[in-house]
Formats: sequence, structure tokens, C-alpha cells
Amino acid sequence: MPTFETFTDKAGQFRFRLKAKNGEIILASEGYTTKAARDNGIESVRTNCTNTARYVHKATKAGHHFNLKAANGRVIGTSEVYSSAQAKDKGIASVMANAKKAGVVEKG
Repeated sequence: MPTFETFTDKAGQFRFRLKAKNGEIILASEGYTTKAARDNGIESVRTNCTNTARYVHKATKAGHHFNLKAANGRVIGTSEVYSSAQAKDKGIASVMANAKKAGVVEKG
């Protein structure tokens, strides 16, 4: 089952990671100052994940990745770096397929 894994980082910021059924991280959040803001971020992913216009495709020397943005233009989540544009596109498809039905698991 896909999940949003929530946790607190070393700096005390609240974060989430969207994991696919196979456990791979397909989207990671920024740090939030409150759990409520983090939870709003998760809901924003669910709201925006199926809108292809919300994905910003990026290519760097390191590889290909994407950001998912909210309607207000703020980045909600960032992908890992992929070796090819095709792999990046599969990552986007995975977010689109998994985010709406993902449960939430608190990891601490």
C-alpha cells in the first residue's frame, strides 16, 4: 500500500515522504514548522497530484527530477534524481497513481 511517511528531522522540522507500494520514496517534502502545516502539505499533494500542469520537470548534470507545485506556485514535494527523462516520467506517473489513496504512517 502506498503511504505518506511522516517524521521529524534532526532540525525539528516536520516532513513527509510519499512511498510507492514497493517502499521506494517517490516524493519528499520540505520542512514544516508545525504538524498541521505538514498535514496540509500532504492534502495539497493529494489535491494537485493528478494535474500535469503542477509538475515542473528539471534536468541537471546530476540527472532528471521534478517538483510538484501547489496552485499558489509553492513547491510541495521534490522527487529523487533519475538517470533519464523516461524514468522521471515514471516517477510522476507513480505519484499520480499513488498519492490520492496513500495512507499516513507516523515514523516519529
